[in-house]
Order: sequence, then structure tokens, then C-alpha cells
Amino acid sequence: MVSSGATSMADALITERTALKETGGLVEGSIAANVTPSTPKKPADARAVRILSRDPDAFAVITGREEDWRFTPLARLRGLHDGTAAVDGSIDVQVTAPEGVEVETIGPDHELVGCALVPSDRSAALAMRDFAKGTLVRITGELTEPVVLRVEGTGGTSYGHLVVDLVAHAQAIVVLDHVGLATHNGGVELRVGDGASLTLVSLQGWAPGSVHLSAQAARLGRDARFRSIVVTLGGDLVRLVPTVTYAGPGGDAEFLGLAFADAGQHLEHRLFVDHGVPHCKSRVTYKSAVQGEGAHTVWVGDVLIRAEALGTDTYELNRNLLLTDSARADSVPNLEIETGEITGAGHASATGRFDEEQLFYLTSRGIPAAEARRMVVRGFFNEVVQQIGVPAIEERLYAALEKELSA
Repeated sequence: MVSSGATSMADALITERTALKETGGLVEGSIAANVTPSTPKKPADARAVRILSRDPDAFAVITGREEDWRFTPLARLRGLHDGTAAVDGSIDVQVTAPEGVEVETIGPDHELVGCALVPSDRSAALAMRDFAKGTLVRITGELTEPVVLRVEGTGGTSYGHLVVDLVAHAQAIVVLDHVGLATHNGGVELRVGDGASLTLVSLQGWAPGSVHLSAQAARLGRDARFRSIVVTLGGDLVRLVPTVTYAGPGGDAEFLGLAFADAGQHLEHRLFVDHGVPHCKSRVTYKSAVQGEGAHTVWVGDVLIRAEALGTDTYELNRNLLLTDSARADSVPNLEIETGEITGAGHASATGRFDEEQLFYLTSRGIPAAEARRMVVRGFFNEVVQQIGVPAIEERLYAALEKELSA
């Protein structure tokens, strides 16, 4: 028998959710702007309210005091975060795909825009609203060759959008290759059907002086598998926000990331894994190396296990290697668990300087110090690079890392 108190609370929550939807947005929590709450505020130490909306005006103007933006140097974003950026440039998207892959140019009103991504900040909402020309890639079979999207900046400021739609039981590797000079804010949506398998390789090889913001959202169907591999080497400032949600049980998501920041670069990666259904799995492994004056990497890993996500299995790991005294790496793992009935959950984070014992071991065996240093860093990153699964891309990245280490 359900008590009258429980029924009243359930009715109150339904009323509130209905009100929120009518205002044009969804909210995680019980408080939203311009909506009278029907339940008491949560304790002060509870998860911050996370507003989700396609309307930029649903969000306050970003000031840098927000937890999600406290590490980001807003003055270097050129207005991409607050809507003051004037669109005066473009990006050129070239798609190379096997036979049978459907590619379509889309606008903000396309039915699949919003299928996986509902913006959680003003920057992402601006990108979704203001892009003029996006790309839809629909995959219906089991591909043996990768789909490659070359996104080339040609100067100026631009918005963009990509939707990758895998039908049930399809399999694919999609490479998103960012090059050229750009000030760019682009959303990425990945809808992975029941039993489908998708690997997304997102390469940020921008030219010096580039700024790149991107929300990358995946939504997994029942028993779907998703692997995200992010490699960020280029650009002046890059800030990526990969997220995953599960639409059915049995979903499996893995996030692998690599960043190498040189003098003056700010490379930031913020992940959110939202376990909202039972018996799903997630793994996160991100690594960065930082060298040079003003070089800065940021990794934030947020994992939420909701009350209904029974049997969840999750773990996240972040490792950062400081190659010079003036470099900085920030690492913030967060794990929130609302049920005790899980398979496992944990996180680990470590930031340290170059291991002198490893260098001594190698140099004592006749290996020059510079080569020994390169060997240690290559070994540090090898766990990520070797899992890309596209030999040409792996070789290119090893060459790029060699160039970074020789600088």
C-alpha cells in the first residue's frame, strides 16, 4: 500500500516537471528560474541544479565564477560563451565515407537536432541555435572502413553541428578531424541504436591561435556500445564537454583521452556520465602531458549514478605528467551515487613530475637523455593511441607527439 504522503510527493513532482517542460527546459533537481518549486530545496551539499535547454536565455550569462567555468579563461574565448561573437567565418566539412553511408546537410530545425544533446550551458545552446549549416551522417550497416569528417577552419568565427545516427546493430568508426585556423563552437550528437557499436575519434589538431568549444553528447540504446577517443594537441584554447546518457539497460561507454599542452595552451576536458537506467557500464581514462610557460590542462570527470541505475559498473582514471616547472594541470574527479545496489564505482587521479628514476634507468643503459624522455612520454600515452583502431591516424599521432617532444 502506498502512503498518502508518498502519493502527494509524487503528484507534486509530476506537477513540477510539467511546469518545467512548459517553460521550455528540463531541470535536474527541484529548483528552476521562474518556476515556483513544489518540493523543498535540497541540502547545500547536494548536486548543483543542472538546467537543460536549447534556449540560451534559459541560462545566466557566464561570469567565470561558476563551478563549470572556473578554470576557463573567458577573455580568450572571443565571445563564443556569451553570444557576443560575430559570425564572420566558416568551416569546410569534407566527408569521406564507405558506400551506403548517408550524408546530409541540415539546419537547426532538423528532427534529429537534439536527439542526444540538450545543452547544459549558454555556450552550447548558442551553438545549437545559431549554426547555419550542419552535417548528418546516418549509418545503417556494419562498416569495415572508417567514416572521416575533416573539419577545416578557414579563419574567422563560426558555429557548426554534427549528428551521427547509427541504427540498431550497426557498427562504425567515425573520425572527426579538426584542422586549420578557427574560432569555432560546434555541437556533436551521437545516437547509437540498440545493439549498435560506435567509436568516435575526435582529433583537435587546430593551428596556433584557434579557439574551439564543443559539447559532444552520446545517447546509447539497449546493449549499445560507445567508445570516445579524444586527442587534443592543437589550438590556443580548446574546451570539450563529452557526455553520455543511456536509453536502455546493457549500455557500455568508454572514454579515452589524450592531451599535450605547450606554452600558452589551455586544453580543457569536462566529462559527464549520467547513469539513469539499470545494468550499464562506463570507463574513463584520460591522460595529459604539460610543458612550457602558461601551459594548462584541465580534466573534470563527473559521474552520476541515479537511484534507478541498479547494477551500474563505473570507474574513471586521470593521469597528468608535468614536464616543466611552469606547467599546470588541474584534475577533479566527482562521483555521486544515489543507490547502494551497484556492481562497482570508483575513481583515481594523479598529477606528478617526470619520473627521474625511469630516466636514470634508461640513460644508465646508454640511451641518450632526450631519447629516454621521449620513450617515457610515448609509453605514457600509448594506452590511448593504440586503441584508436585506424593505423593511419595512430601513425600520424605518434609523429605529432614526437614533434611536441622535440620542441
